[in-house]
Amino acid sequence: MRRTTILLSATTALATMAAFAAPARSLAQSATASAAIRAVTPQRTPRAVDADRDEQVIVTGTRDPHQTARSSVSPIQVVTSAQLAATGQADIRDALIQLAPSVARSIRVNGSANMTDAISLRGLTPNQTLILVNGKRRHTTAVLSNNAGPQQGTTPVDIDMIPVSAVDHIEILQDGAAAQYGSDAIAGVVNIILKHDTHGLAAQAINGGRYAGDGFTSGESLNWGTSLYGRGFFDLNAEYKYQDHTFRATPDSRTGRYDFMDIGDPRQERETIGYNMEYAITDAVKLYSFATYGHRNGESYQDYRVPTPSLPMYPYGFSPQETIDENDYSVTIGFKGRKFNWDWDISTTYGGDSERMGLFDSINTSMLQNFGYSPTRFHLFSFANTQWTNDAAVRRAFNVPLLAAPLNLALGAQYRYDSYHIGAGDMGSWYGTGASAFHGLSPANASDSNRDVTAGYIDVSTRLLPKWQIDLAGRFEHYTDAGDTETGKVSSRYDVNRYFGLRGTVASGFRAPTLAEEHWSNMSVSPTAAAGYIPVNSAGAQLLGAKPLKPERSTSFSAGFVVNPITALHVTVDAYQIDLRDRIMAAGVYNGTRAIEALEMNGFDIPSGISPTAVTAQYYANAASTRTRGLDITANYLTRLGRFGRINWDLAANFNQTNIRHVGEDGNGNSLLNQQQRAYITSYTPRNRVIFGGVWRHGNLDFNLHEIRYGRATSELSYYTGPYAYSNTQFMRFVNTPRYETNLVLGYQVTPRWRVALGANNVGNAKQRKIPEQFRYLGAYAYDVNIEQIGYNGGFYYFQVNLKL
Repeated sequence: MRRTTILLSATTALATMAAFAAPARSLAQSATASAAIRAVTPQRTPRAVDADRDEQVIVTGTRDPHQTARSSVSPIQVVTSAQLAATGQADIRDALIQLAPSVARSIRVNGSANMTDAISLRGLTPNQTLILVNGKRRHTTAVLSNNAGPQQGTTPVDIDMIPVSAVDHIEILQDGAAAQYGSDAIAGVVNIILKHDTHGLAAQAINGGRYAGDGFTSGESLNWGTSLYGRGFFDLNAEYKYQDHTFRATPDSRTGRYDFMDIGDPRQERETIGYNMEYAITDAVKLYSFATYGHRNGESYQDYRVPTPSLPMYPYGFSPQETIDENDYSVTIGFKGRKFNWDWDISTTYGGDSERMGLFDSINTSMLQNFGYSPTRFHLFSFANTQWTNDAAVRRAFNVPLLAAPLNLALGAQYRYDSYHIGAGDMGSWYGTGASAFHGLSPANASDSNRDVTAGYIDVSTRLLPKWQIDLAGRFEHYTDAGDTETGKVSSRYDVNRYFGLRGTVASGFRAPTLAEEHWSNMSVSPTAAAGYIPVNSAGAQLLGAKPLKPERSTSFSAGFVVNPITALHVTVDAYQIDLRDRIMAAGVYNGTRAIEALEMNGFDIPSGISPTAVTAQYYANAASTRTRGLDITANYLTRLGRFGRINWDLAANFNQTNIRHVGEDGNGNSLLNQQQRAYITSYTPRNRVIFGGVWRHGNLDFNLHEIRYGRATSELSYYTGPYAYSNTQFMRFVNTPRYETNLVLGYQVTPRWRVALGANNVGNAKQRKIPEQFRYLGAYAYDVNIEQIGYNGGFYYFQVNLKL
């Protein structure tokens, strides 16, 4: 609080000086929470990306209309649409993984969140990464990731509900920015800038499959731009993706056959559409709007159930399949302009996500026993969230005689309304022991919740000396369910000369608990175990010692340098430290009779035949305080080969380590985290990831070759046999040694309009290490599917066609 007060006082003093100065040029893109102020000045189209791809104008983390990634006070990586396309991936998430080493994803997310496509930054979780679209806060998914692993407990933004064909470029701010953008921006910000073409049609088709012969994937996209009578633009895009199942299980120890079909990717179809537009109503006022809509349906296998005489309808056993029917939408409308030398921007954004979860090829044994009949298809539950955000911002530049550059001042306010709905399933899904594989939610588990969020912020930037930049930001937010919070940020850069510059940041941050974390309820059932999650304020959670959730808070430091020793070489090195307090995680794990009692108090019954020791119950809690330290390195170099073309070399690396500084206790005096949960934080994410390679261009031919090195990651494996079977205190340490992935693409520009490419990701078909057999659940789980290292699906090959008109 004291640091924030000092920061706001200093900022106010600078603003007072500016009041007596003459107005200067318009401020550039504000990096405030409503970064939509970016559109006040005419939007710049980034120039073609080559060796100078980082030299395009950026709008994230800055308010200077001429700011570039290379001259910014904070580390920013710019990823263009051309780079996304060159990865051969049909969605944003998997493309970013191949381009940005600080970006991570979980290899497999089980349960109801297994089709949510999320990313995280700098070794933290998706909860601590803020996603923006055109500078506007994006709503999160309605489904909480409740299965084991680093993403456990997250409700991330599903970025693949944004069509990849709509993306002009992506700006990744690798710095704490909660004072500028609000809650969640602890590890950094990913700002997706949409295309704003005034003419042309572009189409792309990618089709491919896995080396193993499964996982066929087809991605088709279309983008069309047109001018609005010379006073603006309208850009329309549409996309379709289909992905089939992959299967990577080992033989079932009960049957000796490959009966498990859930170790792999689910089948899904996704259709998305969106637009981006701007129109000058007058020379001083512009209307802008953008929107996306996405629909996904999919099917995901669950663990195989062996045949039993009591279920004659399944003489060969059965593998239930979970289904999802999801609709995701967002629309923004705003006006911007200039009056009395002030740039102004007002906007409203409404978005949400709704999902209906189902199950088929299953059975409710309680219904069968009590009524002699049970359906085999169930509606399990539904989730929906909405987010309505309203922004108002002004900005102005002032000439101050004592300063080396204009003083940029931005002020703004924000109001947001969040809502969250949990809906019950049909009676067959929750009656008695519930549907096999997933216990549905009863009316007693259903809930509706909401909250109001109000915020105000101030941003100031200038040059104290010709070579010394400084940015100051302060923000206040009020949550009706989580209270008040104040955050501040100071960033500075000093360019010693045109070859060498120093930069650094000190920032405080926060993340309010999500409504899903406060109210989530769910139970999944495997053939031999059951795991339930209950709301933190429920009677069952109180039995387990739950305490009310409070916001996470962070303090972050970064320091680095930028080097341009020669014209063709650019290098950045940035070190960082993030102290995160009261980190919210799935915690308070109990098993046995106490767990069963807590689950029954929340309306869940345990199927017969499951040992009490294999039943767990937990809730979400402020479980730990952590310290994350790391280093980001990037380098780019251009080699000109004369008549043999040119090669753009690049290297990017992230080194990262998280340590636990404190683990909390529940109301019963027990530790909130066991050894496995601690490892989710500290060792399940690789210690380092390095991406290096180059692109050779010669006439109409281009060849892209990149190598990705995944560093060591360490698991804490559960016992499934012996005296420690299903223990939540005893685990086996397993080291996943470093792995290498080679990606290559050979492309040819057939005509000015047509381009074809043949590519392969993971040419060597590298996979994770297999875990020892005694730690494989029922013999089928050969990999630790929760680790965030290289995947287990192996190589992927594809053919790509692009058309431009």
